[in-house]
Amino acid sequence: MNDRMATPWGELTLARFPEDPRDRLRAWDASDAYLLRHLAASGTSLSGSVVVVGDRWGALVTALASHRPVQITDSYLAREATRANLRRNGVDEDAVRLLTTRDTPPDRIDVLLVHVPKSLALLEDQLHRLAPALHEGTVVVGTGMVKEIHTSTLRLFERIIGPTRTSLAEQKARLVLSTPAPGLVRTANPWPYRYELPDGVGVVSGRTVVNHAGVFCADRLDIGTRFFLQHLPRTRDAERVVDLGCGNGVVGTAVALANPRAHVLFVDESYQAVASAEATYRENTRGPGQPESSPAPSGSAEFLVGDGLTDVPNGSVDVVLTNPPFHSHQATTDATAWRMFTGARRALRPGGELWVIGNRHLGYHLKLRRLFGNSELVASDAKFVVLKAVRK
Repeated sequence: MNDRMATPWGELTLARFPEDPRDRLRAWDASDAYLLRHLAASGTSLSGSVVVVGDRWGALVTALASHRPVQITDSYLAREATRANLRRNGVDEDAVRLLTTRDTPPDRIDVLLVHVPKSLALLEDQLHRLAPALHEGTVVVGTGMVKEIHTSTLRLFERIIGPTRTSLAEQKARLVLSTPAPGLVRTANPWPYRYELPDGVGVVSGRTVVNHAGVFCADRLDIGTRFFLQHLPRTRDAERVVDLGCGNGVVGTAVALANPRAHVLFVDESYQAVASAEATYRENTRGPGQPESSPAPSGSAEFLVGDGLTDVPNGSVDVVLTNPPFHSHQATTDATAWRMFTGARRALRPGGELWVIGNRHLGYHLKLRRLFGNSELVASDAKFVVLKAVRK
C-alpha cells in the first residue's frame, strides 16, 4: 500500500516492494520518523558523508536524498523499494549511492545512521566493517522500536563504536546515540562463522557450513532444515533444481552432493545468504587439495540475489525446494510464501515438483491445492510437514 510519511524535509509517499495493494503493512515506522525529527531538531550537519544502514524500504534515504546519502542494505527487496520510492517522490535515483552489505564501505563516514536490524549478528558485522571509517567527529545514531533495542544492542555499540546512551521513547521508538572513541581496541569481527553439521542428515552429515552474519540459524542446523534434509527428493541426472530462499545453502549443497550432474540454482533476497550459500557449496564440492576459490568440479551451480524466481524463465526448472519465511521483519505474513509458491508454479516445467517444508499450523497444503490443484504429504512429525505439489 502507498502511505504518506511527514518529515522535516516534506511529506513522502512510500510503499514496500513488490507493491501489493492488498498489503496493509507500511513502508516506514515510528523509529524512521523519530530519527528524522532528531536530525532536524539537533541541527546535525549533513554536508559530509552520510551513510544509512538497514533502511528497510528506503524511507530514510528518500527523505535525505538532497544530501546524497549512501545506503547499505542486505535486502534486494529493500534496494528495489528504495529505487521505486525515489522515483515515486520525483527524486533522481543517482542521488543515493546503493551498496550491499557485501560491498566495500566508504573510506570516511561523517554521519552514520543505523536502523537496528532484527539480527544482532548482522548489526555486529556491519559495525565492525564500518568502524574504521568513523572519526572523532562522526555522528552515530541508531533507531528502532523499543522492542527491537535490547541491552545486547547497546553493548555492541559500546564495544565497537564507543560510549553509548539511549533517548527517551517516543511512539514506542527509541534512538541509540553513540560517540566514536579514538583508540578503542576492538575484538576481531567473528563473521563469517563455520560449523560442522551433525550426523543423521544424509549426504551432508559432518560437512562444513559457512554462515555470514544475519543468515538464519548462524551457529547450528535448525530443526526444520534437519527434517527436510532427511526427506529430500532423489533428483535424476542433469535436472535443474532450485534452492529457493537458500539461506546458507545446506539444502542445495545436499542435492549437489547426492546428484553430481544436477544443476543447482541458489536464490535468496539476502546478499549475506547468497554469499553464505556459495561459500558452503564451494567448501563441500571442490576437489581434494583445491583452494577455496577453485571452481567446483562436481555438478554446477548458480547463485542469484533477487525477488524469488522472478528472473527465472518460465518452465525451465525441474524441482524447487523451499522453506518459506512467515515473517517480514516483525510482522507475521504469508505473502512471501504465496509469492514463492506462485513463482515456483510459473518456473516449473509440466511435471516439475515443488517441495515445501513448514510448520504444521501454517496450512501450506491448502495454498498448494489452490494453486497447483494437488498437494501430497511426504513426511511429518509433531511440528513440521514436508509437502509436494506437481505442476500439471
